[in-house]
Amino acid sequence: MNEYALNLAGYPAYLYDLPELEAHIRAVRAALPDTELFYAAKANPDAEILRTLAPHVDGIEVSSGGELAHVRETLPDIRIAFGGPGKTPDELHLAQTLNVDRIHMESPRELSHIAGPASVLLRANLPLNTPNAALTMSGPFGMDEDALNECARRIAETTHIDLRGVHAHLASGLDAPAMLDLAGQIADWALPWLEAQGVDDPELNIGGGMAVDYADPDALFDWADYGQKLPASPTIRIEPGRAITAYHGWYVTDVLDVKTTRGETYVILRGGTHHLRTPVTKGHNQPFKVLTTTGPESPATLVGQLCTPKDVFARNVPVPPLAPGDIIAFTMAGAYAWNISHHDFLMHPKPDFHYLTGEGCHTSART
Repeated sequence: MNEYALNLAGYPAYLYDLPELEAHIRAVRAALPDTELFYAAKANPDAEILRTLAPHVDGIEVSSGGELAHVRETLPDIRIAFGGPGKTPDELHLAQTLNVDRIHMESPRELSHIAGPASVLLRANLPLNTPNAALTMSGPFGMDEDALNECARRIAETTHIDLRGVHAHLASGLDAPAMLDLAGQIADWALPWLEAQGVDDPELNIGGGMAVDYADPDALFDWADYGQKLPASPTIRIEPGRAITAYHGWYVTDVLDVKTTRGETYVILRGGTHHLRTPVTKGHNQPFKVLTTTGPESPATLVGQLCTPKDVFARNVPVPPLAPGDIIAFTMAGAYAWNISHHDFLMHPKPDFHYLTGEGCHTSART
């Protein structure tokens, strides 16, 4: 990666390693022989990434009409699950038009807009214990027992809606033991409830949320243990996103200025968190590598070009002596990075996108 990062035509730029991504998804797939694996497009919907993952997953999970149209155009034959709160009637119509495999119903209102044949999962908002979660998906996500029962009653009175199971993505940022415990709690509630609704061969979608540790990039989620201990029956479906793509993207940029103010050293980089919003969103130091120099390290804060003190990649981190022109590559920038960033703030130029392949590297121009 370093060789390509040092020879890019300009900075800042994203660099995705597609062979490493494919090796990773192959290993995840091998660890989950009895589990349906859908990739959550929200983590990174880049078309090259979707095409790299497609042969190794059972489908793609989308959370908006825009994602749905993009995935269907990119992968015309892939299975798609449509989730997310606040689906509009037009989006639900589009889901049926584009042959979505499963629609995750978030409310009785959403259900009322299903006009044609559809296979649905009901999203459950269950009061389960999720200690140490980075995010708890409660509040507006899913339904309590009263709303779930109302949806089941309505479905039983129709001939065009097929209740296939329950969707319950309740927390993010959990390690394998915690995820397995949560899966067991979901199954303990969902399976008797689905049996009571007369659902044969029930499906449980337990979502994603597998932990990614930005402070320790080598601390990977234990897919082997997770795959061995998940129940094989009924159908178990998961929807990881960040834990699939985060490790295989870099945001590469150069130093514009180095200055000391009130005793603190700041390294000002081309670009900023309008391109890579991850560290601001999660409140962490984005891991990085200095590619062009070495030497005794001292603390500095790495910032971008934006007119806000929140434009910080990493605060008080050790760096070698840096000067304008030095190159820094922020690692773990393959998920929730470019696609969640406020691209047009201050109207700075957008990055290029480069893709490492088995044949070398190709580029997608700035848009």
